[in-house]
Amino acid sequence: MGASGKTGSKEPGLRYPANGKTIFHRPLNRSKTSELSQASFAYLFSEMVSYAQKRVTGIQDLEKRLNLQGHPIGLKLLDLLLIREPVRSQARPLNIIALLHFIKGNLWTHLFGRQADRLEKSSNPETPDEYMIIDNEPLVNAYVSVPKEMSQLNCAAFVAGIVEGVCDGAAFPARVTAHTVGGKEEGEMWPGKTVFLVKFQPEVLEREALIGDRKS
Repeated sequence: MGASGKTGSKEPGLRYPANGKTIFHRPLNRSKTSELSQASFAYLFSEMVSYAQKRVTGIQDLEKRLNLQGHPIGLKLLDLLLIREPVRSQARPLNIIALLHFIKGNLWTHLFGRQADRLEKSSNPETPDEYMIIDNEPLVNAYVSVPKEMSQLNCAAFVAGIVEGVCDGAAFPARVTAHTVGGKEEGEMWPGKTVFLVKFQPEVLEREALIGDRKS
């Protein structure tokens, strides 16, 4: 049989389903709610903290290890969350404010089922590179019992590492640390309130200034 000489109309490259959903849109959890139980999360996270606690020299060293555990997760989540966005809004954040709103909304909702409570910029004129993401009740600290001698420990350093990974992956290099600001007094509404301090590198601010000058 001779060839008909007609070529197919399909264009080369990746093919997407008619509904626009790909394998990246499928949750890893096959349950109806597609959520991990808090008991399972608490067990896994406690094991991560125990692993990080081995051979540490102090609280800062432990928080650094938790940060390093979260960083590669943030790098991967950035791409995953952008792919899951509608095609028209898949562009990466192009400025600091857009990136921080992406973290406060998209990232927090993906991880914890809700947005972070507040986003603030440092009011100190000497630190224009500092921004704060505030979570009144971090889930990672809900089941962590910290001994008195380690009262300054905040295991949300793991989440700070995830945020730092997202910033680095988006080409906004930053140092992110977690700080407990809630009081321990009786009747305190948010005793575990945590501030994630995002301190961007100087080159990020320089780029922001150049972009602002071009727009003006």
